[in-house]
Amino acid sequence: MMHHFRYAVLVLLCTLTWPLFGQDDYHTVLTNRASKIVATLGLQDTALINTVTTTLVDQYKALGVVHDTHEAAVKQLNASTPAGLSRDSLNRQLEQARDAALYPLHAAFVARLQALLTPEQVDAVKNGMTYNVLNVTYKAQLDMIPTLTGEEKQQILIWLLEARELAMDASSSKSKHAWFGKYKGRINNYLSARGYDLTKEREAWNERQKAANGN
Repeated sequence: MMHHFRYAVLVLLCTLTWPLFGQDDYHTVLTNRASKIVATLGLQDTALINTVTTTLVDQYKALGVVHDTHEAAVKQLNASTPAGLSRDSLNRQLEQARDAALYPLHAAFVARLQALLTPEQVDAVKNGMTYNVLNVTYKAQLDMIPTLTGEEKQQILIWLLEARELAMDASSSKSKHAWFGKYKGRINNYLSARGYDLTKEREAWNERQKAANGN
């Protein structure tokens, strides 16, 4: 078991030392994605625009290496190990190895952004990488329950910020939304425990929306 785990860690670390140059089409896709995010920042300096864009592209490539390596290791494990508790345990170890590789990438990326941009612009990059789900979800929560206290609003925002940090490193759009889905569940449980009837709150919100739209 430990042999598999050490092998997975070694593969991840060795792969991360490879030059982060993909095929031209892959590079173009990532550059276009990064450029759309950078375009929302209001930057005027061409050199800074290029630097931030390159920083984003490099991060996307680095994340891709980690996730591709993890997926390949999982595929190999599942093909060579019978289903059961042992394989489940090894898969969890592969996930831990993946997360151990993602953590320093995330920290270095955010530090780089903070050195280049204002806090507001860093937030905009994070929101761009996660489809602005944080702002959409937070606004929806406040609209649905106008009576939320300051403490409750703060707790909701804390969890959504945590979800965003995790979603930034996720491998796909589906995985990014899954992180927010997990934290939305936590928020719903929290609000229910605080005495809110979420079904009634949602129904009342729908009625307010219909009235506002003249329906």
